[in-house]
Amino acid sequence: MTTNTSDKIDLRLPELDWLRVILIFAVFIHHVCMPFNGDGWHIMNKDSSKLLDDIMVYFEQFRLPILFFISGVGSVILLSKVTVKKFIKDKFLRLFIPLVIGVLLVVPPQNYIENINDFQSYWQAFPLLALKFETNHLWFIEYLIVFFLLGIVLNKFFSSSLGTKVVNSIEKLSQFKMGLFLLVILLVVIKVYFSLVFPSADNRIENLSSSLFYFFFFIAGIIFIKNKNIWQSLCKHRFYSLVLLILSTIVFYAYYYAPNLGDYFSLDTRWILWWSVCCLVAWSALLTILGYAQFYFTKTPKWLGLSNELIYPFYIFHQTVIVVIGYYIIDWQAPILVKIISLFVLSFSATSVICWFIIKPFNTLRFLFGLKRVKRVA
Repeated sequence: MTTNTSDKIDLRLPELDWLRVILIFAVFIHHVCMPFNGDGWHIMNKDSSKLLDDIMVYFEQFRLPILFFISGVGSVILLSKVTVKKFIKDKFLRLFIPLVIGVLLVVPPQNYIENINDFQSYWQAFPLLALKFETNHLWFIEYLIVFFLLGIVLNKFFSSSLGTKVVNSIEKLSQFKMGLFLLVILLVVIKVYFSLVFPSADNRIENLSSSLFYFFFFIAGIIFIKNKNIWQSLCKHRFYSLVLLILSTIVFYAYYYAPNLGDYFSLDTRWILWWSVCCLVAWSALLTILGYAQFYFTKTPKWLGLSNELIYPFYIFHQTVIVVIGYYIIDWQAPILVKIISLFVLSFSATSVICWFIIKPFNTLRFLFGLKRVKRVA
C-alpha cells in the first residue's frame, strides 16, 4: 500500500545546499551580463551582444523556478521541526525585515543611477526614492513571504487524507521513467491561461501570470519532499529527464530562431507557443538538475555551509553593487568581454566584502539582513 512519508523526511539534503549557492551565483552572473544583452536594463552598454542575449534567455527559464522549488522543500522541512507560530516568526525575521531594509536602503541607489540626470545628488534623491517602496530585484523575497504563508496551509493539506491521495497519485506517476514530466501539462495550462488574462511581464505579486507560475514550482517542492519515493525517482530517472531536457532545448531554440510566423499564426497563438516551450525547458531542467544533484552532491563541505549562510545578504546587495559599478564600466573604451569580466570581478569582490566584513561580524546587521545572531564567547 502506498503511503505518504511526510513523517520520514530526510533533513540531510546536501544537493539543495549546493543548488541554492550555484543558482544564486547564476543569478549574479545573469545580472552582470544584463548591461550587455540589449534588453533595456537599469544601465546599458552602447553596444550589445545578440549571442549573449540568446544564451541568457535560455537560462532564464529555470534558475528562479528551481529556487522556488527548493523554498517549497524548505518550508516542509522547517514545519516538521517547529510550530506554525515559530515558523511565521522565522519568516518575519528572515524575510520581511530584510525586505523592508532592502527596499529602504539597498534599492534606492539603483533607481538613482538609472535616473542620475534627474537629480543633483544621491542624498537629495534618497528620500524620494526610498519612499517609493520599490522592491526591484527583491520581488523574489516578496514572493517568498506570500508563498511561505500559503505553505503552512498547503503543508497541512498534503498531510490530510485528501492531500495524501494527491501525493500518492504523483508517486505512482513518478515510478514511470518519464512520468513526472507529464506534470508539465498542468504547468503549461497555468502559464498560458494566466498570461492571457494578465499579459503584463512585470513581477508584481498580483500579476498571476508570474506569481502562479513560480508558485507551481513551490508546491512541487512541497509534494516531492513529502514522499520519499517521488524524491528518489528524480535520481533514478535522471537520464530520461536529461533526454527530455535536450529535446525541450531543441524545440525551444527551433522556435526561438524560427522565421517570422506572423503569416501563419496570430500573435496570441505565437505567444502561447512561446510560453509552452518555455515551460518544457523549465520543468525538464528542474527534473534533470535535481536528479543529477542527488547523484553527485552527496556531501556538504564546511565552505558550502558558510556560503549558504551568506548567500542571502549576497543576493540582497549584489544587483545594487552591479548597477553602481557597471555605471562607470560601461563608459570604458573596451570590448564587451573585457567589461563583463571587469564587472564580474569588481562586483563579486565588493559584494563579498560587504557580506563578510560588514554584515557577518555584527549581530545588528545580521538581524537586519536575515541572518541568525551569533553568540559571543567570552
